Amino acid sequence: MRRRFKIGLVALALLLAFLALALFRPEWIVAGLARLSPQVIYSADTDQPVVAITIDDGPDPTATGEILDVLEEHDARATFFLLSGRIPGNEHLINRMVEEDHELANHLVTDEPSIRLSPAEFERQLIESHSVLSEYSDVRWFRPGSGWYNDSMLTILHEHEYRCVLGSIYPFDPQIPSLWFETNYILLNVRPGSIIVLHDYGGRGQRTAAALSAILPELERRGFRAVTLSEVLLNGADQ
Repeated sequence: MRRRFKIGLVALALLLAFLALALFRPEWIVAGLARLSPQVIYSADTDQPVVAITIDDGPDPTATGEILDVLEEHDARATFFLLSGRIPGNEHLINRMVEEDHELANHLVTDEPSIRLSPAEFERQLIESHSVLSEYSDVRWFRPGSGWYNDSMLTILHEHEYRCVLGSIYPFDPQIPSLWFETNYILLNVRPGSIIVLHDYGGRGQRTAAALSAILPELERRGFRAVTLSEVLLNGADQ
Protein backbone atom coordinates (compact mmCIF):
# COMPACT_ATOMS: atom_id res chain seq x y z
CA MET A 1 0.00 0.00 0.00
CA ARG A 2 2.80 2.41 0.93
CA ARG A 3 4.62 1.66 -2.33
CA ARG A 4 1.46 2.37 -4.36
CA PHE A 5 1.03 5.63 -2.47
CA LYS A 6 4.60 6.68 -3.35
CA ILE A 7 4.08 5.74 -6.99
CA GLY A 8 0.88 7.78 -6.99
CA LEU A 9 2.71 10.80 -5.54
CA VAL A 10 5.44 10.52 -8.19
CA ALA A 11 2.82 10.31 -10.96
CA LEU A 12 1.01 13.33 -9.52
CA ALA A 13 4.26 15.30 -9.32
CA LEU A 14 5.08 14.48 -12.94
CA LEU A 15 1.58 15.52 -14.01
CA LEU A 16 1.86 18.82 -12.14
CA ALA A 17 5.31 19.44 -13.63
CA PHE A 18 3.92 18.80 -17.11
CA LEU A 19 1.01 21.17 -16.54
CA ALA A 20 3.33 23.85 -15.17
CA LEU A 21 5.56 23.53 -18.23
CA ALA A 22 2.53 23.57 -20.53
CA LEU A 23 0.99 26.63 -18.92
CA PHE A 24 4.12 28.62 -18.14
CA ARG A 25 6.62 27.43 -20.73
CA PRO A 26 9.46 29.99 -20.66
CA GLU A 27 10.32 31.63 -23.95
CA TRP A 28 13.95 30.62 -23.53
CA ILE A 29 13.02 26.99 -24.23
CA VAL A 30 11.82 27.89 -27.73
CA ALA A 31 14.83 30.18 -28.20
CA GLY A 32 17.14 27.33 -27.16
CA LEU A 33 15.55 24.92 -29.61
CA ALA A 34 15.91 27.51 -32.36
CA ARG A 35 19.62 27.90 -31.62
CA LEU A 36 20.13 24.14 -31.82
CA SER A 37 18.64 23.99 -35.33
CA PRO A 38 18.92 27.37 -37.08
CA GLN A 39 17.35 25.85 -40.22
CA VAL A 40 14.06 25.32 -38.35
CA ILE A 41 11.67 28.22 -37.77
CA TYR A 42 9.89 28.50 -34.41
CA SER A 43 8.82 32.16 -34.36
CA ALA A 44 9.67 35.58 -35.79
CA ASP A 45 11.71 38.20 -33.96
CA THR A 46 9.51 41.24 -34.41
CA ASP A 47 7.90 44.03 -32.41
CA GLN A 48 5.03 44.22 -34.87
CA PRO A 49 1.68 43.00 -33.40
CA VAL A 50 1.33 40.05 -35.79
CA VAL A 51 0.90 36.33 -35.13
CA ALA A 52 0.76 33.39 -37.52
CA ILE A 53 -2.15 30.97 -37.24
CA THR A 54 -1.03 27.62 -38.67
CA ILE A 55 -3.38 24.66 -39.05
CA ASP A 56 -2.25 21.08 -39.67
CA ASP A 57 -3.80 17.89 -41.08
CA GLY A 58 -6.57 19.19 -43.34
CA PRO A 59 -8.56 19.36 -45.40
CA ASP A 60 -11.68 17.92 -43.80
CA PRO A 61 -15.05 18.08 -45.61
CA THR A 62 -16.81 19.59 -42.58
CA ALA A 63 -14.32 21.09 -40.14
CA THR A 64 -12.21 22.98 -42.69
CA GLY A 65 -15.21 24.95 -43.90
CA GLU A 66 -16.08 25.87 -40.31
CA ILE A 67 -12.51 27.09 -39.73
CA LEU A 68 -12.58 29.15 -42.93
CA ASP A 69 -15.91 30.70 -41.92
CA VAL A 70 -14.46 31.88 -38.59
CA LEU A 71 -11.32 33.26 -40.25
CA GLU A 72 -13.44 35.12 -42.79
CA GLU A 73 -15.68 36.55 -40.09
CA HIS A 74 -12.67 38.10 -38.34
CA ASP A 75 -10.72 39.04 -41.48
CA ALA A 76 -7.90 36.76 -40.34
CA ARG A 77 -5.43 34.82 -42.47
CA ALA A 78 -3.87 31.44 -41.78
CA THR A 79 -1.34 29.01 -43.18
CA PHE A 80 -2.71 25.52 -43.78
CA PHE A 81 -0.22 22.64 -43.58
CA LEU A 82 -2.12 20.19 -45.77
CA LEU A 83 -1.99 16.43 -46.25
CA SER A 84 -2.22 15.95 -50.00
CA GLY A 85 -3.82 12.53 -49.57
CA ARG A 86 -6.90 14.26 -48.11
CA ILE A 87 -7.33 16.72 -50.98
CA PRO A 88 -9.23 14.51 -53.48
CA GLY A 89 -12.92 15.35 -53.11
CA ASN A 90 -12.08 18.52 -51.15
CA GLU A 91 -10.57 20.58 -53.95
CA HIS A 92 -13.19 23.30 -53.47
CA LEU A 93 -11.84 23.92 -49.97
CA ILE A 94 -8.30 24.40 -51.27
CA ASN A 95 -9.59 26.80 -53.91
CA ARG A 96 -11.42 28.71 -51.20
CA MET A 97 -8.24 28.98 -49.11
CA VAL A 98 -6.39 30.50 -52.03
CA GLU A 99 -9.28 32.82 -52.99
CA GLU A 100 -9.47 34.11 -49.39
CA ASP A 101 -5.71 34.82 -49.27
CA HIS A 102 -4.71 32.02 -46.95
CA GLU A 103 -1.40 30.24 -47.45
CA LEU A 104 -0.80 26.59 -48.38
CA ALA A 105 2.04 24.56 -46.90
CA ASN A 106 3.30 20.98 -47.11
CA HIS A 107 2.54 18.36 -44.43
CA LEU A 108 3.30 15.36 -46.68
CA VAL A 109 0.73 12.84 -47.94
CA THR A 110 -0.61 10.97 -44.91
CA ASP A 111 -1.00 11.62 -41.19
CA GLU A 112 1.99 9.81 -39.69
CA PRO A 113 5.24 10.75 -37.90
CA SER A 114 7.55 11.97 -40.66
CA ILE A 115 10.66 10.96 -38.75
CA ARG A 116 9.72 7.28 -39.08
CA LEU A 117 9.98 7.46 -42.86
CA SER A 118 13.15 6.40 -44.64
CA PRO A 119 14.95 9.27 -46.39
CA ALA A 120 13.83 7.92 -49.76
CA GLU A 121 10.17 7.67 -48.68
CA PHE A 122 10.29 11.08 -47.03
CA GLU A 123 11.58 12.64 -50.23
CA ARG A 124 9.02 10.76 -52.33
CA GLN A 125 6.13 12.03 -50.20
CA LEU A 126 7.54 15.56 -50.16
CA ILE A 127 7.69 15.60 -53.96
CA GLU A 128 4.25 13.99 -54.33
CA SER A 129 2.61 16.44 -51.96
CA HIS A 130 4.40 19.39 -53.57
CA SER A 131 3.18 18.29 -56.98
CA VAL A 132 -0.44 18.41 -55.77
CA LEU A 133 -0.19 21.65 -53.77
CA SER A 134 1.73 23.57 -56.42
CA GLU A 135 -1.29 23.30 -58.71
CA TYR A 136 -2.98 25.81 -56.39
CA SER A 137 -0.16 28.14 -55.32
CA ASP A 138 3.54 28.46 -54.59
CA VAL A 139 4.52 26.36 -51.57
CA ARG A 140 7.73 26.72 -49.57
CA TRP A 141 6.93 25.85 -45.94
CA PHE A 142 7.01 22.33 -44.47
CA ARG A 143 6.01 20.92 -41.10
CA PRO A 144 6.88 17.33 -40.14
CA GLY A 145 4.13 15.05 -38.92
CA SER A 146 4.25 14.84 -35.08
CA GLY A 147 6.83 17.64 -35.03
CA TRP A 148 10.02 15.56 -35.06
CA TYR A 149 12.77 15.94 -37.63
CA ASN A 150 16.36 14.86 -38.25
CA ASP A 151 19.35 16.07 -40.24
CA SER A 152 18.57 13.99 -43.32
CA MET A 153 15.07 15.49 -43.49
CA LEU A 154 16.48 19.01 -43.24
CA THR A 155 18.99 18.24 -45.99
CA ILE A 156 16.25 16.95 -48.30
CA LEU A 157 14.07 19.97 -47.55
CA HIS A 158 16.94 22.32 -48.38
CA GLU A 159 17.56 20.51 -51.67
CA HIS A 160 13.91 21.10 -52.62
CA GLU A 161 13.95 24.76 -51.47
CA TYR A 162 11.72 24.20 -48.45
CA ARG A 163 12.01 25.56 -44.90
CA CYS A 164 10.97 23.51 -41.89
CA VAL A 165 8.53 25.31 -39.58
CA LEU A 166 7.43 24.22 -36.11
CA GLY A 167 6.00 26.89 -33.81
CA SER A 168 6.24 28.74 -30.51
CA ILE A 169 2.71 28.04 -29.21
CA TYR A 170 1.49 24.45 -29.23
CA PRO A 171 -1.66 24.07 -27.09
CA PHE A 172 -1.51 20.25 -27.06
CA ASP A 173 -4.86 20.12 -28.85
CA PRO A 174 -4.35 16.54 -30.14
CA GLN A 175 -3.47 15.34 -26.61
CA ILE A 176 -5.77 17.50 -24.45
CA PRO A 177 -9.28 17.72 -25.96
CA SER A 178 -10.24 20.79 -23.93
CA LEU A 179 -11.45 23.96 -25.60
CA TRP A 180 -10.90 25.87 -22.34
CA PHE A 181 -7.27 24.74 -22.10
CA GLU A 182 -6.56 25.39 -25.78
CA THR A 183 -8.00 28.90 -25.73
CA ASN A 184 -6.40 30.01 -22.47
CA TYR A 185 -3.02 28.46 -23.26
CA ILE A 186 -2.80 30.41 -26.52
CA LEU A 187 -3.92 33.72 -25.00
CA LEU A 188 -1.53 33.29 -22.07
CA ASN A 189 1.51 32.70 -24.29
CA VAL A 190 0.89 34.84 -27.39
CA ARG A 191 3.57 37.39 -28.26
CA PRO A 192 4.44 39.44 -31.37
CA GLY A 193 5.83 37.00 -33.92
CA SER A 194 4.27 33.91 -32.36
CA ILE A 195 3.57 30.92 -34.57
CA ILE A 196 0.49 29.12 -33.26
CA VAL A 197 0.03 25.44 -34.12
CA LEU A 198 -3.56 24.15 -34.36
CA HIS A 199 -5.13 21.10 -35.99
CA ASP A 200 -7.85 20.36 -38.50
CA TYR A 201 -9.75 17.15 -39.29
CA GLY A 202 -12.75 15.74 -37.47
CA GLY A 203 -13.35 16.78 -33.88
CA ARG A 204 -9.98 18.50 -33.64
CA GLY A 205 -10.89 20.76 -36.54
CA GLN A 206 -14.27 21.62 -35.07
CA ARG A 207 -12.59 22.42 -31.76
CA THR A 208 -10.10 24.63 -33.63
CA ALA A 209 -13.00 26.54 -35.20
CA ALA A 210 -14.51 27.05 -31.75
CA ALA A 211 -11.17 28.10 -30.28
CA LEU A 212 -10.58 30.62 -33.06
CA SER A 213 -14.03 32.08 -32.40
CA ALA A 214 -12.83 32.91 -28.89
CA ILE A 215 -9.20 33.72 -29.62
CA LEU A 216 -9.49 36.04 -32.62
CA PRO A 217 -11.71 38.70 -30.98
CA GLU A 218 -9.34 38.84 -28.01
CA LEU A 219 -6.30 39.12 -30.27
CA GLU A 220 -8.02 41.98 -32.07
CA ARG A 221 -8.77 43.66 -28.74
CA ARG A 222 -5.06 43.44 -27.85
CA GLY A 223 -4.10 44.97 -31.19
CA PHE A 224 -2.81 41.80 -32.87
CA ARG A 225 -3.40 40.82 -36.49
CA ALA A 226 -3.63 37.14 -37.44
CA VAL A 227 -1.73 36.75 -40.71
CA THR A 228 0.00 34.10 -42.80
CA LEU A 229 3.33 32.62 -41.88
CA SER A 230 5.03 34.44 -44.74
CA GLU A 231 3.68 37.78 -43.56
CA VAL A 232 4.86 37.21 -39.99
CA LEU A 233 8.34 36.32 -41.22
CA LEU A 234 8.43 39.38 -43.48
CA ASN A 235 7.89 41.50 -40.36
CA GLY A 236 10.94 40.12 -38.58
CA ALA A 237 13.84 37.69 -38.54
CA ASP A 238 12.90 34.05 -38.08
CA GLN A 239 14.21 32.13 -35.08
